[in-house]
Amino acid sequence: MSLLRTMPAPASAVAALPGRLFSSFTSRLPASLRPAQPTSTSISALTTARTFSSTPSALAGPPLGFKRGAGPQGGAGKVARAKRMATERDPKVRILDKALYKLKFIPPPLRMARNRYLRHWTIHRAWLLFRRQAREQRERELMQQYQSMANACEELRLSRGPGLRTEGYLYRVAMEKKGVYRHNGIPVEYARPQTETPALVAWNHDWER
Repeated sequence: MSLLRTMPAPASAVAALPGRLFSSFTSRLPASLRPAQPTSTSISALTTARTFSSTPSALAGPPLGFKRGAGPQGGAGKVARAKRMATERDPKVRILDKALYKLKFIPPPLRMARNRYLRHWTIHRAWLLFRRQAREQRERELMQQYQSMANACEELRLSRGPGLRTEGYLYRVAMEKKGVYRHNGIPVEYARPQTETPALVAWNHDWER
């Protein structure tokens, strides 16, 4: 009891006690330490929320006689603005407005957006995939042609004839390639001598040799 007489209980702790426990607790306290009974004024003060603004509530609202939809922000203001916009403007102003703000084609930004970048990346990867497939198909065709020529040459090398010709005669004749470049001709790659001297004519205007 001496501790209770020297240290008063906090009001929040006392208010949190249940009804019977609160009454039994306060009845044992001396009159000087008992909490004051709440009044209507204190209750209204506690329940009233504190505002964020220091302006009185009477001055914070709209003025007396104010009607929404009237004035510069209401219907009359919209009508006045429509009348001003309906008047004929200067042709120079109209041309500038059309050239600056009413473009039919707006240039894209310097940096792509996410969806535009994904579309660009998808198209680019599809184009690379198409080129790779075309390259692989061309390589397969060339490989098949080379394998066919190699098989034909091997067949000529192992065959005999015609007549009493020995084995490999047709292969040797085929490798000589006589008559392929006309009669007693040479391949076009060897038609001109490989020299480092300049030509007699600097530029062939007739595109002839």
